[in-house]
Amino acid sequence: MPKLTKRMKKMKAVLPKQETVTLPEAVNVLKKFNTTKFDQTVEIAMRLGIDPKQADQIVRGSIVLPHGIGKSLRIAVFAKGDKASEAQNAGADFIGEAEMAAKMKDGWTDFDVCIATPDMMGIVGPLGRVLGPRGLMPSPRAGTVTMDLAKTIREYKAGKVEFRSDKEGGIVHAIVGKLSFDAEKLRENIETFVNFILQLKPAAVKGQYVKTVALSATMSPSIRVTV
Repeated sequence: MPKLTKRMKKMKAVLPKQETVTLPEAVNVLKKFNTTKFDQTVEIAMRLGIDPKQADQIVRGSIVLPHGIGKSLRIAVFAKGDKASEAQNAGADFIGEAEMAAKMKDGWTDFDVCIATPDMMGIVGPLGRVLGPRGLMPSPRAGTVTMDLAKTIREYKAGKVEFRSDKEGGIVHAIVGKLSFDAEKLRENIETFVNFILQLKPAAVKGQYVKTVALSATMSPSIRVTV
């Protein structure tokens, strides 16, 4: 068993004694872990009572959190002509066509979101092997294959979060803010995300839908939240 650092021992000492706590309590404890020199990212993990192997039980989507995620996303856009100009005006970081696709094929993935107009999918499609495993492949279902580039880019710049239940345990992971956020803003972001997941319950799911909810920061233990 690895030896705990002094910092980890201190954090574990302030963890709640009960197995789960209310959301406000969890956020208050989490804020006590803000002792690093950098602003830690806060993440949520929701274990769902789904069968991730069944296509009709996959939970995925995207949401713009009320207070953003405290990070400016780098956005790559495949577009041409007027749509390329629209992307540039909306604040896209990288815009291109075949030359950008060739760059990605060579391993370049120095961006957080990839968006494409439908007419560019002939160029983007072959990038599935590069972008897919990294969760960067444009998809109509995720809203990243679209003609409304300006709106989509603005949403991601404002802190839009994408998520998808994993293939093993049916767990949804997502960023919900930074430890520097006010407790109230952090709580509102988390509530918004949890409520959105509740709305996405697949019709095929029987029994308990949300099994566990846990919050953690980049360098902190996790805290279980009452479902």
